[in-house]
Amino acid sequence: MTDRRLKPEVWIVLGLSLGQSAVYAALSLIVKLTEGGIRNSTATLNANKSDSEWLDLTLQLLGIAFGLVPVVLAIYLLSLDPDEPGPLRRLGIDGSQRARDVLWGIALAAAIGLPGLGLYAAGRALGVTAQVVPSPIDTYWWTVPVLILSALQNAILEEVVVVGYLMTRLRQLGWDVRMTILASAVLRGSYHLYQGFGPAIGNAAMGALFGYLFHRTRRVLPLIVAHTILDVCAFVGYAALHDHVGFL
Repeated sequence: MTDRRLKPEVWIVLGLSLGQSAVYAALSLIVKLTEGGIRNSTATLNANKSDSEWLDLTLQLLGIAFGLVPVVLAIYLLSLDPDEPGPLRRLGIDGSQRARDVLWGIALAAAIGLPGLGLYAAGRALGVTAQVVPSPIDTYWWTVPVLILSALQNAILEEVVVVGYLMTRLRQLGWDVRMTILASAVLRGSYHLYQGFGPAIGNAAMGALFGYLFHRTRRVLPLIVAHTILDVCAFVGYAALHDHVGFL
């Protein structure tokens, strides 16, 4: 394993996934700043992709499936390392501590969720956070299951690539622990810039915590569980609460 191979590999994986998202997010933020400011802007997640119900469903499911391809690529590349455990075991997503991982994930989601909601409300009040619309405008019988799948896909992609894969590769490249955690956190914050400065800072802070926990435990599964719960609450809860909570 050489730096000559690992460096371009990392750039390729990020360029095909969340590194690309970070570039577009930064450009989106620039557009918001130059076209009326962040306070009056909207960041729409899980938007409808077609006026046709069944075409919309097909496109949503395809987006979720193809969104997991970088995860498969990262796991495959890790599997090529000689004299290392299998990539699932190496990243702590092998299910060997399933019950403990789930409990830790639930606890993490509870600890992060309320402060995150408070940060969003504060950001809206200060005008540094866009109005985030997590759910589609038109809903169908399949909307909630697809939102849950989308939450799971986001969690798997971000935690496997940005935490497990990236931190593992940076350590192999000789980075110290603090720099690997910082790099993972900054990347996580950067691809949330399209939502404004508040969510970017909040997600960077969450990324630092998740990076530290991965360094200590070598387990990504609790992070996936926590992230999935947070996104499900945001995606599904928005439709139920946005007419009753003023800052949503």
